[in-house]
Amino acid sequence: MNGATAYSATPTQALAEGAEAALRCGNWNRALDLAREVLVRHPERAEAHFVAGVALLERREAQAAAGHLRLALDALPQRADVAAQTARALSLLQRLPEAVEAAVRALALRPADAYTLDTLGVVFSRAQDHARAAEVFRLAIARMPERASYRFNLGAALTFCGDPDAAEREFEACLALDPQHWRAHSALSQLRRVSRERNHLERLSSLLPAAAGDADALLHLHHALAKEHEDLGDSAAAFDHLRRGKALRRARIGYCFERDAELFAALQAAFHDPIEDGIGHPSAEPIFVVGLPRTGTTLVERILTSHPLVQSAGELQNFGVALKRASGSRTRHLLDPDTIARAGSLDWGALGRAYIDSTRPLTGSQPRFVDKLPHNFLYLGYIARALPRARIVCLRRDPLDTCLSNFRQLFALNTPYFDYALDILDTGRYWQAFDALIAHWRRVLPGRFLEIDYETIVQDQEGATRRLLAHCGLDFDSACLAFERNAAPVATASATQVREPIYRSAIGRWRRYERELAPLRALLGR
Repeated sequence: MNGATAYSATPTQALAEGAEAALRCGNWNRALDLAREVLVRHPERAEAHFVAGVALLERREAQAAAGHLRLALDALPQRADVAAQTARALSLLQRLPEAVEAAVRALALRPADAYTLDTLGVVFSRAQDHARAAEVFRLAIARMPERASYRFNLGAALTFCGDPDAAEREFEACLALDPQHWRAHSALSQLRRVSRERNHLERLSSLLPAAAGDADALLHLHHALAKEHEDLGDSAAAFDHLRRGKALRRARIGYCFERDAELFAALQAAFHDPIEDGIGHPSAEPIFVVGLPRTGTTLVERILTSHPLVQSAGELQNFGVALKRASGSRTRHLLDPDTIARAGSLDWGALGRAYIDSTRPLTGSQPRFVDKLPHNFLYLGYIARALPRARIVCLRRDPLDTCLSNFRQLFALNTPYFDYALDILDTGRYWQAFDALIAHWRRVLPGRFLEIDYETIVQDQEGATRRLLAHCGLDFDSACLAFERNAAPVATASATQVREPIYRSAIGRWRRYERELAPLRALLGR
């Protein structure tokens, strides 16, 4: 470890050197055990706090890691790697303003090692600053061009920045270095529509034997194959790849719909009566755009953020994190029956203030901002209490198109929000639960949110835009009709689609899969 203070060859020094060696080798448990032994003898030793913090991060114990790394940074303020790992821990805890502050501090120290630079790029990406992330990833690649993961990270940032050609070059460079970088295959397939003359079907199919038994690898490969077969008009093959790709992961995680059904029931029970206004924080800045994924939430965000008074905050977990902290719940999941039970009588003004504060410095440059995390539909009762002046827009879409689009999507694997999408019938059951919850919110939050259909926006863009702006208390601006010219980065699955004008081809897509969706149609009663 650079910058370590020299000690004589004592038992403590031997432990410290062993901890650092274990960290370099990726033996996180050994590194943590040895660092803790050092700290029992010398609690002030900054290097041991750093080793413990990094090891805890690798073990996904971000809360404990942050404590150690803060102590290390206080003692080693000129160490860019310490500041970068502190930023990483804060980012994982959704403490984004503090994470960005630590990342900027680390960058100002001009780190020379590629790993620290890549870590900072990831922090900026998580804070939705994809342009700065791309700059930092380029610096990391300049120092270590042979690292495939750095190429992938740059490709992802460039995708969000709307530069598919450059993103394609980086994903191909990643795969040249590591042909089994599975995420790069699925990301590459999503960049553009393929043709019979230009596609990746042969390469993807040839990799299936190497991925056998690896649920995540198969998920990425089959999703890529499904996307390209659909582009070529072979819906039966596309659906078969989706089914095969998702089956092993669904079996591995043991998902059952009853878990989500219990959550929806707990929310409805917690908000039995109509919710009164005026008890929370007075800010009118937030506009929450919610709904099931793939129903037009990004389209609405781009329309709204094309207005000169509105900025995008991206998909923020911040409200859920603020509620979890305020509730005092210690359970694993961000929202569950325990959290709901403990959040019955909070200081709603303090919760609203905590949410607004947590969005800084990402927000605040314009009078209004859009938070378009789709699953905030779960929190509408809490949002209404904590931020009574916030505006809420809920997207709806044909249920068959909604379910198919969710099943077609490769969602983040590190969140339980989307486990339902591993099976088409579970997706149908989730849609039914969503529909019932929105009906419940409609009853207890009369007039508080606007429901608008994706199909309505596509068929009457100007009329729908005027309704959206009026609901949000904004004057009409013609820029909102040309949202495809909005140059702001897009960090969602729709990053490529929203660079184009409104198109109608997604309406009724389910009809291409009419035979495969027969069980879903029966479930939904269509």
